[in-house]
Amino acid sequence: MPHIVREHRPSSGDSTSASDAPTLRRRHPPSTWNRPERNGAPGPWEADRRSRAGGFVSLAARHIRKVGFSDDLSLYVRTVILLVRRIAALCAIGAALAACGGPGTSLHPAPHSAPLPAPTSSAARAPALAPGPRGLTPVFTRAATQEKVLALTFDADQDVDAGPGTAAAGGRIGFPRLVEALRNLKVPATVFMTGRWADENRQEARAIGRDPLFEVAGRSYGNSSSAGDCQWLPVLPLKTMRSDVERAFTAIRTAGVPRPMPYFRFPGGCYDTLALRAIGSLGVTAVQWDVTVGDAPATDAATTVRQVLDGVRPGSVVALHGTGGSAAQSGQVVRAVVPELRGRGYRFVKVSELIGMSGVRR
Repeated sequence: MPHIVREHRPSSGDSTSASDAPTLRRRHPPSTWNRPERNGAPGPWEADRRSRAGGFVSLAARHIRKVGFSDDLSLYVRTVILLVRRIAALCAIGAALAACGGPGTSLHPAPHSAPLPAPTSSAARAPALAPGPRGLTPVFTRAATQEKVLALTFDADQDVDAGPGTAAAGGRIGFPRLVEALRNLKVPATVFMTGRWADENRQEARAIGRDPLFEVAGRSYGNSSSAGDCQWLPVLPLKTMRSDVERAFTAIRTAGVPRPMPYFRFPGGCYDTLALRAIGSLGVTAVQWDVTVGDAPATDAATTVRQVLDGVRPGSVVALHGTGGSAAQSGQVVRAVVPELRGRGYRFVKVSELIGMSGVRR
């Protein structure tokens, strides 16, 4: 067994410098320690040297065996600490490997998973105005901003008293050409659908609602006025306004729109305090407009183009029609106003972005 010599360590009162302080050292073994045995096997010292290359566990065990408590307790403690540190390191590596390739996992990349389905309600996600006084439905007309942004909105109307054949045919007038123009020019837009239109035109409603370029919001179910006499629209009784709006949004979801926005547009733009209170508990934001073009009864695309170009300002909401009346001209209007407004520095956004710019959220 190798000999351990404990040399003198100066106390705090000694004047010996740190460089002169003796340390623990191992005496060189006698020359006979390395001699091979008679059968040609290596001597004890050579065997000990070879075994040290076998791993830290045998190294620690050898030190504990050779040193012992009676020889040098401090060396024994340091050896145990070294052993514990190395075992801890191995445990950490093992835990990392288990996390990467343990049971139920794979070192190969997982195949691309399908995206989660869109939520059926967007009230918790979409920007929305805070309720008005006494819980009245908030009304949004335009964004208060100096940034050159505006939103094009399109009403997809369908009267409740229209027959199925007339409803389906009239609902598609001009709409395919309008959607084609918006997609070709990469113009985002917000479409306000009546529930009846969604029921009668489910394929179109689904295609728009699943296109990230567009967002879909609601109107009444049958394009009825919420404030008495409003243009030529039928009047919706006050007691049925809330259920009528709910019916419209249900029809939109049933048509295949996965995420209708919590926005509502009063048919004809007509509303009063009673109407705002009637639907206040639904949590929707009423979206009006500040650029009036009167395109529903018009057939002259040039007039509508001029009204849009003359009326827009930063934060504007433009209301156009996608069905009925002059809707056949809507695609032509879009092709004319979009390049002109982009040339003026305007950027087209959805209504949700304009509401988000207001800085007021539910």
